[in-house]
Amino acid sequence: MQDRAWHTRQTLANWVVTGAHRWLRLLYDRFHTELLARKYLHADETTLQVLHEAGRAATSDSYMWLYRSGNNGPPIVLYDYQESRSKEHPKKFLKGFAGYLHVDGYSGYHDVEHATLVGCWAHARRKFDEAVKSLPSSDQKMPTAARVGLQYCNELFKIKRGLKDKIAEQRHEQRQKQSRPVLDVFLAWLEKQNGEVTPKSALGKAITYCLNQWSKLIVFTEDGNLELDNNRSERCIKPFVFVKRKIPHMFTEKSPT
Repeated sequence: MQDRAWHTRQTLANWVVTGAHRWLRLLYDRFHTELLARKYLHADETTLQVLHEAGRAATSDSYMWLYRSGNNGPPIVLYDYQESRSKEHPKKFLKGFAGYLHVDGYSGYHDVEHATLVGCWAHARRKFDEAVKSLPSSDQKMPTAARVGLQYCNELFKIKRGLKDKIAEQRHEQRQKQSRPVLDVFLAWLEKQNGEVTPKSALGKAITYCLNQWSKLIVFTEDGNLELDNNRSERCIKPFVFVKRKIPHMFTEKSPT
């Protein structure tokens, strides 16, 4: 009886895989074409391990890449499984795209042709927050350099919240008036701190990240449709990461019979 239940479950799983390859692939390809025609996209990637994958150990790291549309038009969210984190994967998947691509600091997106990369201030802020938390508890509320950096990031997000209900043109105009001055002062502060802070410290890493990503972090000021962070894609990939951590045995690959 137990063997019969297993075969029934395996048969059902094979039907799902077969249906995905034969019919859902048509929908996927259509959405892919529509995604490439958009002007504003987001991308992210996460690791996973796949069992029973031909020629690979079960402990090998694979990657699930996520690509999704921005805040204009009906949302499109697509996943792309690959065996590596090679820069060739986003380059191939996004071939034909021309527009803005919101990403984190991973250099694998740098070779996507005709894409203007938009940096993520949530990542930048997180690093300063980590720098604050790395301090002794008695110093975490003191006006330390780490807290100053965090406050600059918080100010940008405060401006973002205040412009939430504005149309794109108004948001672009207000970013020039409100965000630009903060960015200018913040950059001067980063450059000054860079020569005074140990690069390998948590604060040093936060400063280095911002300086290395600066050309991408300020792109959001170019267009009111752009976003301050890449949270849109992180929200889409987070449930996938949660399931991966809680139920790792789900990720198996079995050829349809």
